[in-house]
Amino acid sequence: MKIKIKKQNKDGIVRVESSGDIKEFIFQEDFLNKENSPLLLCFRGKDSSGIIELSASDVDKLYSELKEREMLLNSARVMKFEK
Repeated sequence: MKIKIKKQNKDGIVRVESSGDIKEFIFQEDFLNKENSPLLLCFRGKDSSGIIELSASDVDKLYSELKEREMLLNSARVMKFEK
């Protein structure tokens, strides 16, 4: 997994790039407020680690986008022609 972050501070724009492996998925469930239960993606690289927090709506958007692209890839065909 590669992570690219662009952040603006008082000196200008800072770009940070890192890579690592996803180590764990954590579902933080709030029984009283199920709408705001986030999904945490925990990753660790050689010199970096972090947690990406996704809301339920973010996960839904990601799932629908991946499903749509999967349908496009399944319908694609490679054709070979002889000269």
